[in-house]
Amino acid sequence: MPIELLQQNQYERWKPQDDVMPEECGVFGIFMDDHHYDPAEATYLGLFALQHRGQESAGIAVTDGKGVKYHKGMGLCSEVFKENLDKLLGGHIGIGHVRYSTTGESKGDNAQPLVMSYRGGKLALAHNGNLINSTVLREKMEDEGTVFQTSIDTEVMANLIARYSKHGMLKAITAMMKVVRGAYALVIMTQDELIAVRDPLGIRPLALGKLDNSYVVASESCAFDAIDAEFVRDVRPGEIIVINKNGLKSYQAQSSMDTALCIFEYVYFARPDSDIDGISVYRSRENMGIKLAQAFPIDADLVSDVPDSATPAASGYAAESGIPYAKALSKNRYVGRTFIQPSQALRERGVKLKLNAMKRNVHGKRLILIDDSIVRGTTSRKIVEMLRLAGAREVHMLISSPPVTCPCFFGIDTPSHDQLIGSKNSVDEIRKIIGADTLHYLSTEDMLKTVEGAGCNFCVGCFNGQYPIDMKKAIKETETLDLLTIE
Repeated sequence: MPIELLQQNQYERWKPQDDVMPEECGVFGIFMDDHHYDPAEATYLGLFALQHRGQESAGIAVTDGKGVKYHKGMGLCSEVFKENLDKLLGGHIGIGHVRYSTTGESKGDNAQPLVMSYRGGKLALAHNGNLINSTVLREKMEDEGTVFQTSIDTEVMANLIARYSKHGMLKAITAMMKVVRGAYALVIMTQDELIAVRDPLGIRPLALGKLDNSYVVASESCAFDAIDAEFVRDVRPGEIIVINKNGLKSYQAQSSMDTALCIFEYVYFARPDSDIDGISVYRSRENMGIKLAQAFPIDADLVSDVPDSATPAASGYAAESGIPYAKALSKNRYVGRTFIQPSQALRERGVKLKLNAMKRNVHGKRLILIDDSIVRGTTSRKIVEMLRLAGAREVHMLISSPPVTCPCFFGIDTPSHDQLIGSKNSVDEIRKIIGADTLHYLSTEDMLKTVEGAGCNFCVGCFNGQYPIDMKKAIKETETLDLLTIE
């Protein structure tokens, strides 16, 4: 599969009216060894805490050791489980998923967890990430007679695990990891085990927690707080954690000297109350604002933010600069991130439906506005125009990350090069397009200083095109791979 086709597919999934990087997915799993919560209830609460990572679909699967019950559908957790959660009660293991589609269409058939039968009984999987060689693997398996029910890469992994399961689940997952390339944080449920798996580069986050004698895994530590669980540690890159009635065992299936956690977890995606790989998301964003203030001092009357992910950075800039912080934009909390505008006229007014200028705060003021990123530039242009109409004398735009110049292939839905404003325009050209008085971006060097001390390295491919996996090589190797020889 040519790399150009990967990029084309990436753009086809991305909604052109969006001017943000849509979230990836969120996964949650719990093995209950007491009766603090029912697994379905705990998973529901955990998914609520992870709702920011995906709002297209949600699903929960549970087992009582005899069979698997599950329910999934399109929409938010509250919508999907409004009348169905009570049907899932009574198990001892549960896994859940909230989804933003990266591979596969946005439809009910592709909602997760994926539940299937295999030689060992029932298997359920939930996946955050994106495989870059899934299309080639799917074609190979279809040529051998494998039938797929969905268009998601999660089913590729599930079929590989089932294929290699005759020697046990641990060896099957290890074999699957030898075949797939890309980003994956997996929670897997059999009828007697909960298994957590993180890809060898650690591109997507995955954390381990504990609730009394019960173990929990989730994409972010904020999900543990929702059920009063205690954060234990991050799942290591390349690690498989197996949890059953005998406790927890860890297996280092693959090791990598060059890990590559997605830096955008800190810039935008993760909730600010989460800790990822040893670093507070809130503190890293606050430090991004401090670095901006040190690099770009501006004479202004107030500092504000584009809510909500840029709020900590704005707070950091205000504290470092001594310029007071005040709200310039009010956010409509009833318009979700998946708000769909049914017509072009409404799409053009979409920003005003989500944000409105605080006229009394900005009128006659020289304003520093902090945002986390600029994708296409259309939203930034409308925000600057809105603030000027509200009476702002000057609007200085500062971005707490470098220019986004390249698409992502590892679980974040971004447009192609020609749709990224940072790919084809200089900073000053972008400034003119959005109408700001000045525009400054945080450098990659300063951004990485805000996460110093993390137990990993970072992927910054969306800023410089240097990806942690040689994609052409990975696809070529997959094309020549004999799946029957994998052990």
